[in-house]
Amino acid sequence: MALIKSISGIRGTIGGKPGEGLSPLDIVKFSAAYGAWVLEKSDNKKVVIGRDARLSGEMVSSLVASTLQGMGIQVVDLGLSTTPTVELAVPREAAGGGIIVTASHNPIHWNALKLLNADGEFISDQEGKDILEKADAGDFQFAEVRKLGSYNLREDYLDLHIQHVLDLELVDPAAIANRKFKIVVDGVNSTGGLVVPKLLQALGVEIIEEMYCEPNGNFPHNPEPLPEHLRDISLKLKNGSYDLGIVVDPDVDRLAFLNEDGSFFGEEYTLVAVADYVLSQRPGNTVSNLSSTRALRDVTEMRKGVYHASAVGEVNVVNQMKAVDAVIGGEGNGGIIYPASHYGRDALVGIGLFLTHLAKFGKTASRLRATYPNYFISKNKIELTPGINVDHILEKVKLKYQKYPINTIDGVKIEFDKEWVHLRKSNTEPIIRIYSESETASTAEHLAMKIMLDIKEIIAEKD
Repeated sequence: MALIKSISGIRGTIGGKPGEGLSPLDIVKFSAAYGAWVLEKSDNKKVVIGRDARLSGEMVSSLVASTLQGMGIQVVDLGLSTTPTVELAVPREAAGGGIIVTASHNPIHWNALKLLNADGEFISDQEGKDILEKADAGDFQFAEVRKLGSYNLREDYLDLHIQHVLDLELVDPAAIANRKFKIVVDGVNSTGGLVVPKLLQALGVEIIEEMYCEPNGNFPHNPEPLPEHLRDISLKLKNGSYDLGIVVDPDVDRLAFLNEDGSFFGEEYTLVAVADYVLSQRPGNTVSNLSSTRALRDVTEMRKGVYHASAVGEVNVVNQMKAVDAVIGGEGNGGIIYPASHYGRDALVGIGLFLTHLAKFGKTASRLRATYPNYFISKNKIELTPGINVDHILEKVKLKYQKYPINTIDGVKIEFDKEWVHLRKSNTEPIIRIYSESETASTAEHLAMKIMLDIKEIIAEKD
């Protein structure tokens, strides 16, 4: 059992004792604390909720809705939805906030409450701490019977979201339709299976081959859109006659592409390609987090813009984007944040922009990928036990590599010319993440292994 409270929301495994996982009692407690925070922060006694299709979603969502009603809050329930759809709906509904019931890329036994402010953006770290304090202190009060909140089910927002994408100035449905694309979609049996095929149809895609698009919550593979989890769609492309493969995670805020031959465009390069297109039309600054590929910096500078790095976490990327007035940004995990739409990772917006880019490029996806600088990222992790002092480890690593440029805004990132290693404690899991990048896969892996060995030696010294 696990229960993790962080900048990414309240995330835990379903089942077990209260306080040890995301139990019904924990769901009510955190929902009530969030409701109390909304009532303090906003005159709008309304909260938008939505969920992905995972098996526990209906149970968790029902508890969230009932708790908020018990606080005297009007609930607008989008039902089966996506994270970016809820983000768009909050300001449209003039709501005081929003809750998305999703554990994103985590496996089937996890669920979570992602918390939004009145702008439809993730709450800040300090706001998250305030809500956790309310939860721990039981600092909330329920409404009396005549002041209970209302409940309204809205099932039209996925269509509104699709229309929003079609209306974006840099999305060109006519160009996409003229290419007569044949596309395979892996919706991991969640809400992406509902909305991505509908979006592609609206964009004029000629043939849409659906894989795992039944939103029943039975994930057919690990839901994180990484190459090792996507063999089925890769084989489908390799053995068929398609132009592209599209993969999203369960809540549709991460986006990955596969080339026409079944090879991987690269999750890190989703943002690179979309940014390249946006910058070609609207020059400006870009932002990604410290664990994302250097290729975005290269493309940005080629387009005469300035690249900026942020701490990991969507709210940190968004804050940095606002500070530097970035025209495009996101995260190397396939998260596209396009301010002309909204300040949130949005796979549907990413699909619209990418397909426009590919259509106007006029050649295959693999040829498009070949136009970008080629870097390799090695992603590793070390499991944490309760006795491990992460701050001590990071300090020792920083000391060992002090002669190199080091960035400490989020863990420790060490720069070696065009190579780097970034180690940090995860926001969502009890692990230290170790990411490294180089122009060759073997060098990136070697850098990661060297740092992992350093960490293990530091842990052994403490023991």
